[in-house]
Amino acid sequence: MTTLVGIIIGIVIVGAAIAVVVVGSRFSNKNQQDESDPVMARLAEATQRGENVSLEDIELQQPFTERVVIPVIKKVGEISTRFTPQKLLEETTRKLELAGNPGRIDAATFLATRFVGAGVFGGLLLMISLLSTSKWPLGRVVLVVGIFTALGFFFPQLWLQSRINRRQNEVRKAMPDALDLLTICVEAGLGFDAAMAKVSEKWENELSIMFGRCIREVQLGKPQREALRDMADRLGLPELTSFVAAVVQSQILGVSLAKVLRIQSDQMRMKRRQFAEELAHKAPVKMIIPMALLTFPSIMIVLMAPAAFQIAKAFGPIMGG
Repeated sequence: MTTLVGIIIGIVIVGAAIAVVVVGSRFSNKNQQDESDPVMARLAEATQRGENVSLEDIELQQPFTERVVIPVIKKVGEISTRFTPQKLLEETTRKLELAGNPGRIDAATFLATRFVGAGVFGGLLLMISLLSTSKWPLGRVVLVVGIFTALGFFFPQLWLQSRINRRQNEVRKAMPDALDLLTICVEAGLGFDAAMAKVSEKWENELSIMFGRCIREVQLGKPQREALRDMADRLGLPELTSFVAAVVQSQILGVSLAKVLRIQSDQMRMKRRQFAEELAHKAPVKMIIPMALLTFPSIMIVLMAPAAFQIAKAFGPIMGG
C-alpha cells in the first residue's frame, strides 16, 4: 500500500515538475516578442503553402506542454483568481511589470505557479519519507514537508524579486554611459527622440529596450512627457525617475537640454560608484554567516580534536573505573 501511494505521488510530482520547468522556460524567454496564437500562425503558413490541413491537425502537432500543461496551469490560475484579493493581483501585476514581464505571463498564472511549486517541493519530500527504508517519525514528516512546501510556495516570489533587482542593477550600470551618448548626440544637433533612438540602436540591454519602447509610444501618438514618465514607472528605479523629472523640467523651463544631460550623467556616475561602495561594505557582513557555519566549525575540529583525544585517553580509565 505504501509503495502504491509513493508511485501515485511520484507521478503527480513529475507532472508538476514538468509544469514548473515549462513555466520557468517561458519566464526566462526575454526575447519572445510574437504574442500571436502559434496554432493560427502555423495554419496560415500551411494555407499559404497550399497544404490541405485542418485546425485539429495543427493543434495535434503542438508540443504536449503547449497543448496540455500550459492550459492546465492557466486554468488553475483562473480558478485561483476567484479567491485572490484584487490588491494582491495588482501588486503581482506591478512586480511582473518591474521585472520586464518575463514570458508575457499574467498575474493569475504566476500565482498558480506558487501552488504548483508548493506541491512539487512538499510532494517530493513526502514521497522520500514514504519510500525511505527507515520509517520517519510523524513529527519529522510534518516538519520537513511543511518547510519544503513553504519553500516551494515562496520560491517563485523570490525568483521574481531577483529578476527585478537584476534588471534595476543592469539599468543603473548602463545609465551613465547612455547619458554620455545622449549628451553627445544632443550637442551635435539631434533632437532628444533621435538621441534616444541612437542609444537604442547602439546597445542591447534593458535601458536600450526601454528607450526603444518609449520612442515607439511617441510615434504612435503618446505625448513625450507621458511616455517618459511611463518608462520610469515601468522600472521603479529612483535614478531613472530623477532623470526623467530633470528632462521634463528642462523642457518646461526651456533650459539647455545638453547641460541638464551632462549634469545628470555626472550624478549617475557618482551614484553608481556609491552603490558599488555600498555593496563592498556589505560583503564582510554577508560573509559572517557562511564563515560561522562552514569555516569556524572546521577550524575548531582541527584545533580541538587532538586535545580532545588526549583528554579522553588520559581520563578514560579513571571515568571507566
